[in-house]
Amino acid sequence: MLYQALFRSVFYRMDPERAHHLGFGAIRAAAAVPGAAPVLRRALGPNDPAARVKAMGLAFPGPFGLAAGFDKNAVGIDGLAALGFAFVEVGTVTGQPQPGNAAPRLFRLTKDHCLINRMGFNNQGADAVADRLAKRVERLRRRGRQSPVIVGVNIGKTKVVPEQDAIADYVHSAGALAPYADYLTVNVSSPNTPGLRNLQAVEVLRPLLLAVREAANRAVPERRVPLLVKIAPDLADEDVTAVADLAVEIGLDGIIATNTTIARDGLATPRDQVEACGAGGLSGPVLRPRALEVLRILRARVGPEMTLIGVGGITTARDAREFLDAGATLLQGYTGFIYQGPFWARRINRGLGRASADGPAGTPSAHRNQTGHGRTQ
Repeated sequence: MLYQALFRSVFYRMDPERAHHLGFGAIRAAAAVPGAAPVLRRALGPNDPAARVKAMGLAFPGPFGLAAGFDKNAVGIDGLAALGFAFVEVGTVTGQPQPGNAAPRLFRLTKDHCLINRMGFNNQGADAVADRLAKRVERLRRRGRQSPVIVGVNIGKTKVVPEQDAIADYVHSAGALAPYADYLTVNVSSPNTPGLRNLQAVEVLRPLLLAVREAANRAVPERRVPLLVKIAPDLADEDVTAVADLAVEIGLDGIIATNTTIARDGLATPRDQVEACGAGGLSGPVLRPRALEVLRILRARVGPEMTLIGVGGITTARDAREFLDAGATLLQGYTGFIYQGPFWARRINRGLGRASADGPAGTPSAHRNQTGHGRTQ
């Protein structure tokens, strides 16, 4: 309730991107206080042993993580972990640094608890992010600690790179970032980079994913870095099926379903206000029905073992449970964090824990604990 009052009185009146930077800065500052992060993690984190998920050869302390887009440059992983996320996916990171699209580029649809963004993969580039991740690993090593959170790295195409050169751009990012990633995600589904979604066509996607897989293997020969692809909710059902078949064919470790949508259906916000926001990807609760539909299509096609990460409109623990029951192995959220505040992950974790305790099988989904295709080797 305190956050809701703060949101209405302060953040709502502020440019959304500026509010994001201020809020994220506060999270990082709180986590930087000596001893604060572990205390917060114990209080807010997924601490129920029954909630742990084994997927892609990794041990997740819980099923609920933060989607890519919030921490684009890997500057606040430990602060976000302290708020209770079981894993944090940083990025999207591109081969070259880029400023992204012109502001304003982030808009709130408060009646719908949704966002529209056309950020355009603003980030400092693969080399800078890799250097920051390497320093974090070394800092933890010096302190004799392990990372309190699984770290995924989401990679995308640099805007100025022509579509025919996209593979080389992704390969550069994969080679630089794989050594510091618990898993890699190939993002071919943002609507905010021209031509990016064309890479979802399987005849283009196959060589891209195989090249990224090879680059990760070269960069980290001592372990297999799990590789996932993130797809759009706007794909036709037959194209979702085609991606699923490709994932099985090439031994992909997982699929993230879904990214933001270019559709504007089902909104309570007046049409003129929506149109005034302009182009961009829509996220939030309105996306949930299609994200669930895509998830069910994927699970039916890939079988029970492949890791599927469900994302798109999760706001409550009930929403999260619905995704798990639809076949998700793991979950991600983003927009709910903006509207629900810093204790959001804790509420999801605790709500799932209660639901699990009440369920006959003691786990939200038959797909949650698995080895998948990403076995530790």
